[in-house]
Amino acid sequence: MSPAPARTPYLRLDRPRVVRNIRWLRDHLASLGVPLRPHLKTAKSVEVARLLFDGGSGPITVSTLAEAEAFAAAGFTEILYAVGIAPAKLPDVVAMHRRGIDLVVLLDSVAQAEAVAAASVESGVRIPALIEINCDNHRGGVEPESAELVAIGRALTGVSGEVRGVLTHAGESYFCYSEAELVKAAENERAVAVRAAETLRGKGFEVPVVSVGSTPTAHFARDLTGVTEVRAGNFVFFDLVMAGIGVCGTDDLALSVVTTVIGHRPDRGWILTDAGWMATSRDRGTARQAVDQGYGLVCTEDGEVIPDLLMTDASQEHGILSLREGSPRQLPSLPVGTRLRILPNHACATAAQHASYQVSTGETWPRITGW
Repeated sequence: MSPAPARTPYLRLDRPRVVRNIRWLRDHLASLGVPLRPHLKTAKSVEVARLLFDGGSGPITVSTLAEAEAFAAAGFTEILYAVGIAPAKLPDVVAMHRRGIDLVVLLDSVAQAEAVAAASVESGVRIPALIEINCDNHRGGVEPESAELVAIGRALTGVSGEVRGVLTHAGESYFCYSEAELVKAAENERAVAVRAAETLRGKGFEVPVVSVGSTPTAHFARDLTGVTEVRAGNFVFFDLVMAGIGVCGTDDLALSVVTTVIGHRPDRGWILTDAGWMATSRDRGTARQAVDQGYGLVCTEDGEVIPDLLMTDASQEHGILSLREGSPRQLPSLPVGTRLRILPNHACATAAQHASYQVSTGETWPRITGW
């Protein structure tokens, strides 16, 4: 007797597409002579991390200490925690170093640097840090030629920590809508990071690491002179936002939510499913793009996109499917019990709603949760 199908809604992962997506970016960066330091905030999966390193391990980026601890337990020893460090987390950082994990922290203020320095002196562990540089006003970071950048470096000298290098992230590249804009964002990201490194080197710091990256800029970089590593995470799965800005196509999307039709409202033009925002997330990342994909594109269970059918609304455990506004098509006949797939706007947000992946090969891969 064959096993019963997984209970919907669940997170489906297409392994061959993941492998293909990894090879795509890895080959591109190899052509530019710079290694990939994958960001695992999207996948949060040891099994996906193994695919990134052909079954082994290597330098990775994480967004939570929970990820750092889980990947360290799985044998990953070179970890960048790429979220500005909160001083209360430094005892956990010290503990990981004492276990032999080279955990690098991120900071962009003298106050953070002083906290790292104090923790280093108190513990006897020189905590390595990257200084975050602002390249496009997306989030945090100091200016690449500022006095604050140098002051942060000086707070981390001697036994008071280690200036490992600089890091920047072109987050505004998610709002670039042409190849020319994406190439420009990638070059600006590179240039700003290199300029910051040169500022510090001019003051006597070695700055061995110059770290850049986002999925859009990683794919559209044409020159990475002066860069030592590229970070990206979304690329392993891709999503509708990435497709909407031209980084990938919908055929490259490796992640979907499988759902079941549970009802109809023909008077409203609705098909109801058992996957609401608890399964797909509330992310509406394509709303600002030329083509708004609602809460996600609808596919057959086999993965074929159903023309003009979107997940247009959601409550906690109900999804509403309807035709794209202005569509000349008729609502498809999808009886109660029909299984469908929803392609997500934002892979990171959708994956975060689930505890595991149901993989196309029949395996179940757990996800790392919490902070």
